[in-house]
Amino acid sequence: MGTAERREAPADTSAGERRPGYRPLWTEEPARRRRMPDPVRTAAVRAVLVVAVTLILAMVAFLCTLAESWLAFPMVLASVAGTVVATWGVLDVWVTRQVWNQRHGVVSVPSSTARAVRRERRRARRQTRAAERGQERIGRRGGAGQLSPPRAAG
Repeated sequence: MGTAERREAPADTSAGERRPGYRPLWTEEPARRRRMPDPVRTAAVRAVLVVAVTLILAMVAFLCTLAESWLAFPMVLASVAGTVVATWGVLDVWVTRQVWNQRHGVVSVPSSTARAVRRERRRARRQTRAAERGQERIGRRGGAGQLSPPRAAG
């Protein structure tokens, strides 16, 4: 298809009609895994950037050492410091992920411990609410806390 043919072709085609020979550039597929939570993703991006800068510093230090440049020693020091910071960044990702899982529960596994704990909490809350409602009902009857009405002396 030449440029002139493309200019003459109708630009607006509805989604329902398909042109013969038309092949989309990509097809949408559902994601295989769930997206990472925002704090974890932020920490991961930060860690990747720090590791990339550290690798660049290490490469520059190596090349400066081979060239016997005066910049070799400061670069080695910078790459050692970068290694420490990169280790901190990777640990930050791990800790952030653990904290997120503890706070929000692991919902990906059906037999999750967090799910069982939430279920137990809900059950306990329901029981306490039911007990409170029962006590309110007894108090409203006007029996002054007695379960049976007062007997007349006879």
